[in-house]
Amino acid sequence: MMPVARIAHVAMATSLVALAILLGAWIAYLSPPQNEALIAPLLLLLVLPLVVPLRGLLHGRRYTAAWVSLLSLFYFALGVAQIPDPAPVRWLASACTVLSLLLFVSTVAYVRLTRAPKTDINQGQAPGEQRES
Repeated sequence: MMPVARIAHVAMATSLVALAILLGAWIAYLSPPQNEALIAPLLLLLVLPLVVPLRGLLHGRRYTAAWVSLLSLFYFALGVAQIPDPAPVRWLASACTVLSLLLFVSTVAYVRLTRAPKTDINQGQAPGEQRES
């Protein structure tokens, strides 16, 4: 794996874990909902989708990284929607926005950096290579 792709892989896994921890702490301890009965469903709806692809991302699967990039857009929208709230939630929403943006950028970078080089279908060689006669 190229060094730049390795950096994207580490950033991708780190931002996913950090976002899951942030959302779990946000819902359970830092700013729980008024109705305590909503804590468990919110944890399931917001944290579980981040835990499911963790194994695939740690193994470097490109397909998992591609759909996690789409999933990160939901968390970006969640953070942006919560930024106008009062001070404690505003900082948590800002952190959620930054982490989801980092997750999106790192997953897209990883998918682009780890794709196979294009080969010429007719010649069976990469573009620009000279054919030996």
